[in-house]
Amino acid sequence: MIEVLTIDDEPLALQQLEAYIRKIPFFHLVASCLSAKEAWEVMEQHTVDVMFCDINMPDINGLDFVRSLDTPPFVVFTTAYSEYAIEGYQANALDYLLKPFSLEEFQRVASKVKKVYDITHKATDTQQQEASETTNAESATTRLDENDDFFVHTEYKMVRIPVSDIVYVEGMSEYLKIHTRNGQKPVVILQSMKTLEDRLPKTFMRIHRSFLINLQCITELNKTRVFLGDDISLPLGDMFRDKLITYVNDRAIGKK
Repeated sequence: MIEVLTIDDEPLALQQLEAYIRKIPFFHLVASCLSAKEAWEVMEQHTVDVMFCDINMPDINGLDFVRSLDTPPFVVFTTAYSEYAIEGYQANALDYLLKPFSLEEFQRVASKVKKVYDITHKATDTQQQEASETTNAESATTRLDENDDFFVHTEYKMVRIPVSDIVYVEGMSEYLKIHTRNGQKPVVILQSMKTLEDRLPKTFMRIHRSFLINLQCITELNKTRVFLGDDISLPLGDMFRDKLITYVNDRAIGKK
């Protein structure tokens, strides 16, 4: 099933989308949201494969919302204003529905979504299978130590990265950006977050679906942000918050 999220500040528009989605056998509606803020909260907790998003919304418009996402799902913009079409495609939208649109138009877009989804996931499954076979052919994967280093392929060369130099890792679709100390240029590699997370020592923890941090670099945190030094502030995802708070509380001295 393809997991679908809808966003529109007009309740009637959301109702129409929900009715159309129920007629598509390979779609499953995760949630319907009246604002980008609601949508962001849903995406923190649930997998979303495709998002039907209105553009002209009061708090933050659909274009800005999509551009703000580190790893956006497939996007289909829905709007009553045709002049937004070019901007929509510039934001890497998969397609564009001009309101009011018919069930037939929606079915056309749904078929396009499924075709692209199937192609993408087939490629991903192949890559995962190849990675699994490579891993099985090698010796059992072991975690690196805090004093270890490792090599990565980047920009047609091999680069050594000491584990202790990593401040945080940022996920960007199928790529990772490794941020290190001393203001060095981040290293970009083709790798999954889960694979790197499994190799790094327990002093690293996911705090968001797009961020993995070195716990030893934390200087401050609150319910929504984690600070690494004076100039790095990262979002703390709801589904990762309890684990991080437990880690901090286990090392706390004194009462609140």
